[in-house]
Amino acid sequence: MPIWTNYEEQCAFEGYNTVCGIDEAGRGPLAGPVFAAAVVLPRECVIEGLDDSKKLSEKKRERLFDIITEKAVCYGIAFADEKEIDEINILQATYLAMKRAVEKLGTVDLALVDGNGIPPLGIPSRAIVKGDATCASIAAASVLAKVSRDRYMAELHLKYPQYQFIKHKGYGTKLHYEMIREHGISPVHRKSFLTKIH
Repeated sequence: MPIWTNYEEQCAFEGYNTVCGIDEAGRGPLAGPVFAAAVVLPRECVIEGLDDSKKLSEKKRERLFDIITEKAVCYGIAFADEKEIDEINILQATYLAMKRAVEKLGTVDLALVDGNGIPPLGIPSRAIVKGDATCASIAAASVLAKVSRDRYMAELHLKYPQYQFIKHKGYGTKLHYEMIREHGISPVHRKSFLTKIH
């Protein structure tokens, strides 16, 4: 994937000088925060192997994380925690995480957001369906968000080893449900996702 794709090139042609890609990780899990990342890539930058984070192995994501953070003009990584998710719902919490990530960038002219919804970021934004597979800056953001969340869940595993977060990262696997039934709901679980287990 070329780092400066048609999306960013078109935006530059339209006069947007600083364009960031935004993506999230962790909307579906039963526990932990939802993460978001925003990335501005330089036009002449090429990152070999960059793709939608879901298509990459953990080892490749970790390698790309270091390359992206080194080569990016700027980037921001943020999250909304499980309490915020329960309070305002997962969609709004995802948008909140995205806004927090963008606020770490400084001045940005336009945001390209993965998906079909446009979050209230306070700057011009465009939604790109399957952007994490077709837009370089969004793909870069997907890698940063996914790796950051996985690292966070590894830390939660040390705090709550009985739930084995290191294995399922909080997603609703058979093992995870078994651990919840055995140990109950932890402080880092999303209670609004587990109403049938109460």
